[in-house]
Amino acid sequence: MDLKKYKLGEILDVTRGASLSGEYYAAEGKYVRLTCGNFNYQNNCFKENKSKDNLYYIGDFKPQFLMEEGDIITPLTEQTIGLLGSTAIIPESGKYIQSQDVAKIVCKENLLDKDFAFYLISSPIVKQQLSVAAQQTKIRHTSPDKIKDCTVWIPELVKQKRIGKLLRTLDRKIELNRQINQNLEAMAKQLYDYWFVQFDFPNEEGKPYRSSGGEMVWNEKLKREIPKDWEVTNIGNILGKVISTPRLSTNEYLVDGIYPVIDQTTEVYYAGFTDRKEAVVGQYPAVIFGDHSCAVKYVNFPFVRGADGTQVMLSNNTNISIEYLYFVVKNIKIGKGYARHYSFLKEQLIVVPSNMIAEKFEKITQNLMEQITRNKKENQALAKQRDELLPLLMNGQVAVNSDLTHD
Repeated sequence: MDLKKYKLGEILDVTRGASLSGEYYAAEGKYVRLTCGNFNYQNNCFKENKSKDNLYYIGDFKPQFLMEEGDIITPLTEQTIGLLGSTAIIPESGKYIQSQDVAKIVCKENLLDKDFAFYLISSPIVKQQLSVAAQQTKIRHTSPDKIKDCTVWIPELVKQKRIGKLLRTLDRKIELNRQINQNLEAMAKQLYDYWFVQFDFPNEEGKPYRSSGGEMVWNEKLKREIPKDWEVTNIGNILGKVISTPRLSTNEYLVDGIYPVIDQTTEVYYAGFTDRKEAVVGQYPAVIFGDHSCAVKYVNFPFVRGADGTQVMLSNNTNISIEYLYFVVKNIKIGKGYARHYSFLKEQLIVVPSNMIAEKFEKITQNLMEQITRNKKENQALAKQRDELLPLLMNGQVAVNSDLTHD
């Protein structure tokens, strides 16, 4: 494949966002200000920023900073190592304001395909140049000029379109799986709410228990009514023991391996991998709770525990399935002031349902959670394929057959 050398500034433009005054930040509003928290840099895609409660902007701003669906953005500040060079695509028009920490990428259409540009910016060759040129402060920065100064080698436009389309196809499949998983978990959560919060599980006639006049009794611990013959206990009282296995420190994580490492990180489902068979936890399904991050995960396959603070939760009560425990734990709000979140969690109350309802809930939700896990594993494989292809496609070692990109 013939490649032509360019400076990025010759084939695209990079613009910095608006300087938005903090006095107009708000918890509600029409417009959301973009931040570095909108970059899912592990998966190189857009994410909603849930880390702050003042993301809306109610002040005036120039129309040019209101983003359109499909706009490409990249961060100018490296708040997390590896963030520079990440790219994301705006999912909706008329909602997001480009702030000064975020750059907008605009392609010169006669020279650069938009899909290809999305992956070009996030390719190793550009990321390495941005890292070297980054301003060396506590938090590293780049600039539009430094991005435009990066040197790249790219094929002709027709071949760019083939490469961009192939990589976007992989990412669209990954995103579709994510959306399916969100819907599946929402279905399981809705069932949990109906059955164990509203107590409208199916009675013997298949009708909603509480709404159909099912007998309720006052529970002094919960200060509310619960179904007759149901019990209440502390989470700590129902936890089973975990077989002692080694915990891996973060410097032992591998990029690839036989067994996934699950730790308390919030964004990455598989924090890393290992080949250490003796470290495998074979007790699953299990709930993984991050004692520092408070992240909650459902794991239904062999795994290895990550760094300290990764708590494995099993149930020793046949009426409390792991699936039920998972949604109970996810529903518990834990304040920032607790030194040991896991100790606080174990003190919280949990309703113990009847055996029949417990079994029905477990059967339904296990099927949903198994599908979620299959989709997550497929996404891992697709992301690996995409990441391995990316540098090969960008430097011309691999070419895309035009037949592969036909609709």
